[in-house]
Amino acid sequence: TLESLKKAGIVPRRARQAKVFASGSIDKALTLRGIRATRGARAAIEAAGGKVEE
Repeated sequence: TLESLKKAGIVPRRARQAKVFASGSIDKALTLRGIRATRGARAAIEAAGGKVEE
């Protein structure tokens, strides 16, 4: 979630939204909730066994 990204210091505390872009590879199943993702990022996440929930 966006709150998780803020707590981890990945996005600024004032951020109202975030978007994940594909860059590199993913070797761990991730679940994104309420965070947008590009088609490439979504494909990489799903290929690693994860999911994107809008």
